[in-house]
Amino acid sequence: MPFSNSSELSPSFLLASIPGLEAAQAWLAIPLCSAYVLALLGNCAVLLVVRAEPSLHAPMYLFLCMLATIDLALATATVPRILCFYWFGSREIGFGACLLQMFLIHALSAAESSVLLAMAVDRYVAICHPLRHAAILTNGATAKVGLLAMARGVLFFLPLPLLLLPLPFCGSRALSHSFCLHQDVMNLACANTTPSVVYGLTAILLVMGLDAVLICLSYLLILKAVLRLAAWRERLKVFSTCIAHICVVLAFYVPLIGLSVVHRFGKDLAPLVHVVMGNVYILVPAVLNPIIYGVRTKQIQRRILSLIHVADRTPR
Repeated sequence: MPFSNSSELSPSFLLASIPGLEAAQAWLAIPLCSAYVLALLGNCAVLLVVRAEPSLHAPMYLFLCMLATIDLALATATVPRILCFYWFGSREIGFGACLLQMFLIHALSAAESSVLLAMAVDRYVAICHPLRHAAILTNGATAKVGLLAMARGVLFFLPLPLLLLPLPFCGSRALSHSFCLHQDVMNLACANTTPSVVYGLTAILLVMGLDAVLICLSYLLILKAVLRLAAWRERLKVFSTCIAHICVVLAFYVPLIGLSVVHRFGKDLAPLVHVVMGNVYILVPAVLNPIIYGVRTKQIQRRILSLIHVADRTPR
């Protein structure tokens, strides 16, 4: 039934089901819920460990706490609503709720991209200018970077829902994902969406695109500095401090690029690909980030193991 956001009835969209597997969605939601719980436990553990361990009160781990907080917010803004749909059949999402979810996804993703750039700069300064690292990246400066990252995401992506707000929507209400994305909602509008298209692409290029270029530049400079070291053992030791961050960058940008490619060039792909890529984009960074840093950081490993040991010895 055609609808418009100016009509008396509140407009709504239909979240995408799993094509061909609608009858089994309740069971397929179990691994999705498990991944969400794992993301909650992992990121909360990182926050608690860094807070409790004074040796981790350094810029790199404060940035890691920012990543954990963003991942928790991003997963919580999407996964519970998806589970309500899969388990209880609540497929319809209101226009306002959809725009809010869309804004949170894009703004938080932009903030995460900014934090990843800040972590790359932190690694560059620590390796290429170690004597100046403590003076440049103080805890106060790190906190300001976190606030700037969040403000950057809000300012760049707040216009996206505002540009969609006055548009009429008609025809199909079905989204391509189990949550709301700007490209997805915009394609359902039956009006000229050129300003929204241009601004959305510009915002993505100026935030995620620019951040990706600057991260690559940081690592080229780091690689150049590492190759100046005489011994291979020293080169490997210095560069190994960047391995965790490189893995986290890949865990964020690979699903982001994959989802963008599917939206731009995957119109002929099966609907299942869109649903799966959307869920991967939301959950993979949130699940992998604490695992990656937990494996690579001995202090986090020791603290978590000590907490588990204390819990096992607690009398019941």
